[in-house]
Amino acid sequence: MALFKKRAAGKAGEWYYCLEHKKVEEGPECPAKDRFGPYASRKEAEHAMETARERNLEWENDPKWHDAPASSEDS
Repeated sequence: MALFKKRAAGKAGEWYYCLEHKKVEEGPECPAKDRFGPYASRKEAEHAMETARERNLEWENDPKWHDAPASSEDS
């Protein structure tokens, strides 16, 4: 019986951005809960936080997204 969890091996050419260490890594070095990716290039991974901010802004301003419950006028 193994005492340690098997760690996923990194793949060359897959890039990730580690949220905990705030760095780009090739192949997954940190746990999935702490990273964005995979990205096709190092440059894409370097801009992960910017991409996330842009996507969040688009999502927050999407007219199809409603945070408040529907009013009684809609019924």
